[in-house]
Amino acid sequence: MSQIDQLRKGSTPLLILSVLVDGKMYGYQIMRELAQRSEGYFTMTAALLYPALHQLESDGLVEAEWEDAQGRRKRKYYTITPQGRAALQENRHAWQEFIDHMIQTLQAPLVKAQERES
Repeated sequence: MSQIDQLRKGSTPLLILSVLVDGKMYGYQIMRELAQRSEGYFTMTAALLYPALHQLESDGLVEAEWEDAQGRRKRKYYTITPQGRAALQENRHAWQEFIDHMIQTLQAPLVKAQERES
């Protein structure tokens, strides 16, 4: 697994919570919404999504409820909890700080090289 793939996998819970803040959704809706919001960058398989949802549920960050849909089979809908909202807010800040420092660190050699050339 590449380093970028590891970062994507590590960001899965935060991405799921960010989608569920808009309201309850079932698994396929979550996958579609993530792909749409990211313009296809964050495509997720069921093999990655459902274990993450189950972990979020175990952690008390989401709740799940089966619902009957008219003329369709039952679907399991996920809803973010107040604890999940707090975790989302906290982790948004942590990820932003991480990204800012990552960009700063990655660009530092470029800036130094440009200074030497001047």
